[in-house]
Amino acid sequence: MVDATTMLEELPLPDEATLVRRAAPMERMVTVYGGSGFIGRHVVRALARLGWRVRVAVRRPDLAGHLQPLGIVGQINPIQANLRYPASVLRAAEGSEVIVNLVGILQEGGRQSFEAVQSFGARQVAQAAREVGARLVHVSAIGADAASESVYARTKAAGEAAAFEAVPEAVVMRPSIVFGPEDDFFNRFAALARLAPALPLIGGGHTRFQPVFVGDVADAIAKAVDGKAPPERVYELGGPEVRSFRELMELMLKEIDRKRALVPIPFGVASVMAGVMECLPKPMLTRDQVKLLAHDNVVSAAAEAEGRTLEGLGVPPTALGAVLPGYLWRYRKAGQFTHPEEA
Repeated sequence: MVDATTMLEELPLPDEATLVRRAAPMERMVTVYGGSGFIGRHVVRALARLGWRVRVAVRRPDLAGHLQPLGIVGQINPIQANLRYPASVLRAAEGSEVIVNLVGILQEGGRQSFEAVQSFGARQVAQAAREVGARLVHVSAIGADAASESVYARTKAAGEAAAFEAVPEAVVMRPSIVFGPEDDFFNRFAALARLAPALPLIGGGHTRFQPVFVGDVADAIAKAVDGKAPPERVYELGGPEVRSFRELMELMLKEIDRKRALVPIPFGVASVMAGVMECLPKPMLTRDQVKLLAHDNVVSAAAEAEGRTLEGLGVPPTALGAVLPGYLWRYRKAGQFTHPEEA
């Protein structure tokens, strides 16, 4: 039998940098709005590892308890804030050195409209950062465009403008499609592929994407919070691969070991279908998303040339093949027990 002393001796010791961070008083405070979501939990963990005290501003702090184990005792604290109520936004920002705004929605529902969340809400967060004298890191999306036909893209652009208006030294991050274990892209289509005999290719599936790993996005945001990203810049975050929508669906089907027909659907027909789907509680597709799919979602040549990318921030981009098998296995017929040669 191995005694407790032997077991303790075999445990790996933390490195010197980790020991310093744990021993030092956590006097630096960052407030993360929307920190309980998919990207948020990774950002909170990355900031905690750097030794920041993290205040997570969310509408329902009682549902954000899963974040606290990501740091040491007392390091991560959820607090109530609602972007529709400026007083609550300002209260959550008090005492912070840096503000991170991650709040965004993919579909409208009730009072959670694109305008309310991504335009008005972003302005409240930016103004709160200015009021407390904090630096601001604002997370937007590739495709943000004030002239876009998509309300989503227009309000994302409005949020960026509000950030720079209130805090001219702000840093804006624009990720492409973000993938990871809890994503709403590969998981959604993999779940559909378990039931449906075919998958739709909106616009023929020619739209190009540059999927970026959620952990890389979190590291980029953490670098900006730590002051390692030049201010007054818009960074475009994409992975190492540019693939069409069709290629992404083919890759997903290969990972889950399922054969499904890929059916091209013209944008006009897709828009009509989306109009019907919008009547459902959680529509698979909306007309606004169809408008977004008419444009490529990749890092621009200007961002590449100017170093406003993951690589420019010193974050090596992670390939799809290194991550997808780790969570898409659950959509295979035999799950984790599927033979490697069959997956």
